[in-house]
Amino acid sequence: MKFRLPWSFRSTNLLATLTAAVVLMIAARGQAESLPLERAIRLALANGTSSAIANAEVQRSFASYRELRNNYIPQLIAGSGLGWTYGYPLTIDGAPPALLDVVAQSAVFNASQRQFLGAAKIDWHASEFQKKDQRNAVIQDCALTYAELAKWEARLVRLEQDEAQAQQIEKAVAERLQAGVDSNVDLNKAKLTAARVRLHRAEARGSADVLRRHLSTLTGLPVSSIEIAPESIPALPPVSDEEDLSDKAVASSPAIKTAEQHSLAEAMRAVAEHRSLLPSINFSAQYARFSTFNNYTEYFPTHFQLDNATIGFGLRIPLFNASQHARSQAAAAEAVKAKKQAEATRNQVAEETLKLQRAAEQLAAAREVAQLEYQLAQSGLEAAQTRIDANTGTLHDLADARVQEAERYLLFQDADFEYRRVRVTLLRATGDLEKWALSVPAAK
Repeated sequence: MKFRLPWSFRSTNLLATLTAAVVLMIAARGQAESLPLERAIRLALANGTSSAIANAEVQRSFASYRELRNNYIPQLIAGSGLGWTYGYPLTIDGAPPALLDVVAQSAVFNASQRQFLGAAKIDWHASEFQKKDQRNAVIQDCALTYAELAKWEARLVRLEQDEAQAQQIEKAVAERLQAGVDSNVDLNKAKLTAARVRLHRAEARGSADVLRRHLSTLTGLPVSSIEIAPESIPALPPVSDEEDLSDKAVASSPAIKTAEQHSLAEAMRAVAEHRSLLPSINFSAQYARFSTFNNYTEYFPTHFQLDNATIGFGLRIPLFNASQHARSQAAAAEAVKAKKQAEATRNQVAEETLKLQRAAEQLAAAREVAQLEYQLAQSGLEAAQTRIDANTGTLHDLADARVQEAERYLLFQDADFEYRRVRVTLLRATGDLEKWALSVPAAK
């Protein structure tokens, strides 16, 4: 019996197969608008919750810095202390009874306050580094989700064709069984092949649905409107075997810069706690409009007046404060801890970058091996088909070659995406991710 595979399965060009898969997916969806990778990333940066949280943290840090800075601007408080007086006028809420009471206060000289202010400013800048790190995380998440979705969609189209082919083979073996040529074992093998294809197809459909939902969450677009364009994914730059990317990662890592800024801020807070034991000077001014029904005239009959004001500076000299001594020691310990954490972060980034670089080199080699094995399996499938055409081969040889070619295709897809995943992670580590994702032209 002659049995020929569809022409698409006899092609040796993987790129052509993937392109055909994309075309079929677009034709199947039809109504969806194409979503290039760059637009998906920009939407994720604009609409993502992670970006909004990072922006809010920057605003909070800046507000904390302004709060301390504004201590040098006089605070103006106006109020009234109306009340009934029996005997000598006592205070109401810490101030003598008055129709109108206006108080202005501000710091003039406070050695600890200046250090706290500097620490808050550093925290503000550190939050900006955290925002940049979060931005890179969003870009990485979106890019990998996009690339993996492209992988599963291409696999889905391929598995739909594989399923049709497996059913044809199963039907042919069943006919051969009726003719007494094949056995029940051969039929069960054909059924097993078809069942495996259905299993892979269900896995691919489930993974694609989850990834499309996640991409919808990132971009804010409806799930039904997402149609990716795999050709918009930029080509990955090669990794040099001789270049040590650890130094580059340490120099550009937002995580390291954040840790260093935090260490510097904690050191300034330790100095601030210690300087809290030094003298400080504050400005104070107060105006009060007294009333005549609070017995002031009885106790100050000759010098009483309705309008009263005070302005001046207050000097505070701490003499003994055991609690503050302990607080300054705790702050010093926190400064040491933050410094060591910054060193640990620097070492961790260097080590992880080196691991990623070596892993990328290994995965590039593994990807090449998987591609060559897939091409060999394609050649074997074509050879089996040629023997079928020449009536010198068997249907079982063709089926076995078909199964091996399908398995090699799946292995190559997995190896290719794993290389992309590690390579994108390495781009983030070296600070080149945004340039690659948003600036580099797409591969032709």
